Amino acid sequence: MPGAQVEQLTRLTGGASQPMWSFDLASPAGVEALVLRLTGTISGADEGTLALADEARLLELMAAHDVPVPGVWQVLDAHGELGAGYIMQRIDGETLPQRILRDDAYADARHRLARECGQVLAAIHRVPTVDAPYLQQVSVAQWLDRQYREYRSYREPRPVFELAFQWLRQNLPREPAEPALVHGDFRNGNLMINRHGLRAVLDWEMAHIGDPMADLGWLCVDSWRFGEIDHPVGGFGSREQLFAGYEEASGVTVCPETVWFWEVFGCLKWGIICQKMARSFSDGTDRTVERGAIGRRASETEIDLLARLAPLAS
Repeated sequence: MPGAQVEQLTRLTGGASQPMWSFDLASPAGVEALVLRLTGTISGADEGTLALADEARLLELMAAHDVPVPGVWQVLDAHGELGAGYIMQRIDGETLPQRILRDDAYADARHRLARECGQVLAAIHRVPTVDAPYLQQVSVAQWLDRQYREYRSYREPRPVFELAFQWLRQNLPREPAEPALVHGDFRNGNLMINRHGLRAVLDWEMAHIGDPMADLGWLCVDSWRFGEIDHPVGGFGSREQLFAGYEEASGVTVCPETVWFWEVFGCLKWGIICQKMARSFSDGTDRTVERGAIGRRASETEIDLLARLAPLAS
């Protein structure tokens, strides 16, 4: 933009796998609050992570279907100086879970947030999959196989993970009659919240076509409660509130057993991601404190898995 100048460039604390910067673009026309999202050196634990150009396309598709997302301002040329990425609207709000869950400013939002998450997930799952041909369709069995290959690649046997894989194989849910567009990482930390509730859904790099109940289960994983263990939905609500919001907005009855399967799967998946983080730290690929600290948390997921699976085995 002629005459424009970048100001207040700041690295954001989020974006563990895809780094982001906040900045203001000052021009004769005014000041625009923006965020730059770039390809990181470490990808997520899953195969099929979206290219950022496709992620930008997906944000535009979501906006067209009234899903709350940041507006895309510009997609960068992958061969340019900054590499692949895009610039999006910066939305005022909070993503830090500890503040969302404990600050008085968000008290009213917390009361309605679980139901609101259910409603927004229903809106995401209604988006026609034919409009996103760049997304992979992944079956439940394929997800499990992918995670097992990832786990075995680290050559770090964990008996609790093996138990979880065994349970998941024995309890595979039926494939959905109509696979849906799945966000893939819908959780506390990827949601922009203000005092009134949910403002925007962020970080779409794990989006795919599959079982929509995977999004509900992932939101209930213990690690996304950030200490508020008695509130299974993101540390701020109940499964009943989440399911009610989803059913109200979608007309689809939630199967709690299927969501439970995806909760167990999600605990295991996060444990494997932690293993990946630990490996990248120990081999020198990424020596940031964040990477090392998250890598140590694989043991927490073992406790979470045992809490779920031990009663079922007794």
